[in-house]
Amino acid sequence: MRQFDLAPLYRSTVGFDRLFSALDQYVAADPAPSYPPYNIERTGENAYRITVAVAGFTETDLSIEVKENALTLKGERTPDANNPVTFLHQGIAARAFERRFQLADYVQVTGAALENGLLHIDLVREIPEAKKPRHIQIATGRGSAAPAIEGKVKQAA
Repeated sequence: MRQFDLAPLYRSTVGFDRLFSALDQYVAADPAPSYPPYNIERTGENAYRITVAVAGFTETDLSIEVKENALTLKGERTPDANNPVTFLHQGIAARAFERRFQLADYVQVTGAALENGLLHIDLVREIPEAKKPRHIQIATGRGSAAPAIEGKVKQAA
């Protein structure tokens, strides 16, 4: 595996330390597990959906947790003690799993649904008004910049 030296980026940037730490972790991490398979799709300008193939799992076998900027999906089937099954062939994998997704700032999980063996997790990026770009009006004449500083700021379209 090829190693990348991010030290020059640390020296010439401010406030990107979380991004560079995430890159360091990603490069150093083991290859991603392939089970269960999943898709990540963009469903709108600020909307996303993660779809995970969880055939054989029920809602009670699955858990979804969001902590800080990490989404963790866990699955563990609990065998039915009252109805034990003897398989002649078991081709449908139902082993326990844990899959993590790193979320960008302001990305929130809005819902999850289990449908036809697929778990759909919907996400949306909601940037707070204070973080959105603003258009600052330029006043003409001497001393007329005070109203813009006091809060007469127009939101950008």
